[in-house]
Amino acid sequence: MKASTTGKLSIYLLLAPLAVWLFTLIILPHIDMFLISLHERVAPRVYRTSLANYAEFFNEPLYWRTFARTAIMSIVATAITLVVAFPISYYIAKMLRGRLKAVLFLLCLVPFWVSELVRTFGWMILLRESGIFSAVLQWTGLASAPVEMLYNDATIMLGLVYTSMLFMVVPLVTTLDSLDDSLVEAGYDLGGNGLTVLREIIVPHAMPGIVSGCIVVFMLTLGNYLTPVLLGGKDSMWFTAQIYTQFITRFNWELGSAFGFLLLGLSSLIVWSGLKLSRQTLSGTMG
Repeated sequence: MKASTTGKLSIYLLLAPLAVWLFTLIILPHIDMFLISLHERVAPRVYRTSLANYAEFFNEPLYWRTFARTAIMSIVATAITLVVAFPISYYIAKMLRGRLKAVLFLLCLVPFWVSELVRTFGWMILLRESGIFSAVLQWTGLASAPVEMLYNDATIMLGLVYTSMLFMVVPLVTTLDSLDDSLVEAGYDLGGNGLTVLREIIVPHAMPGIVSGCIVVFMLTLGNYLTPVLLGGKDSMWFTAQIYTQFITRFNWELGSAFGFLLLGLSSLIVWSGLKLSRQTLSGTMG
């Protein structure tokens, strides 16, 4: 057997588990879910093919309003996460050296050693009416009665940003770490101020990390279920909660599948728009 043939066979064998995983757990379920979304129930266990489930989404204001609200809040959460994570990442990548750099980066990882459920319950313990923050406000005299800080949009946003922070910090630190310090120094030597250097040198260099971090955070936020439901309560109006209700509570798999595909279309459209606006490519960003 020729060496080139042996090499190709080795590559195919190495890629086989990945191909099986992609087809079995990603492609096949999505094909089946798409077919289910086209089923319209006309009688018990009798279905016909139609777009009735998608039409129901557009005819029911609660569904598309929740859809739009989820998209807008996910975009805002991604933007806030970027604003908060960028200076932290720059400080870790360019200001610290040696063991201190590793320690601070490790501290960013520590909260993710526990599950998202435990982290969300932690916020509930702090922010509930009988929680620590409410007790501190009453003890300091800033509040005369228990303060309920849960079940509002600000709390949902806080939880989403906290949950996604690491996924923005990691690509930013990796990208900023490759920025040559002499370029920044040259920017100042040529008369630039901090804002100019940030706009002309640092941000363009960090753009692949910014885009990849935004894509990951946006996708995680859009598909998040635990944080919006637990921190926002029954009035959180999050689209993944609508999907859960259709699948698990109402056993309406047809409408739930249609909702799932609408969410997939929305996320793909927003990611594509983000890549076009930032003039980045998906392969260049993820590579």
